[in-house]
Amino acid sequence: MSQLQPPTQEQLDAYVGTRLALAGFDLTLLPEQSDPATGVPTRTQVLNSLRSFVASTPAAIGGWSPPVTGTPAPEYAQQASPPLLYPSITEAWTGKADGR
Repeated sequence: MSQLQPPTQEQLDAYVGTRLALAGFDLTLLPEQSDPATGVPTRTQVLNSLRSFVASTPAAIGGWSPPVTGTPAPEYAQQASPPLLYPSITEAWTGKADGR
């Protein structure tokens, strides 16, 4: 059985650039030089950080899917139960926070 080779830096850069473009983010809008007054990261800093994230984290979370029972098929599980940014707020809005 052949073992998968890790992606090259160029492949990671292409992937990150494509994902950012699909999200509507233009990496070229970031400055090339550091600006201590604003603290905005440079293009290089952002690309390095995202490249590092993509090379390490998605493999650990890629296999996760929420438990689904009932109507939606398993392949739609994540759409039926998306992760929440602020679950405590959502629970308060839906009445789950106080045990209702």
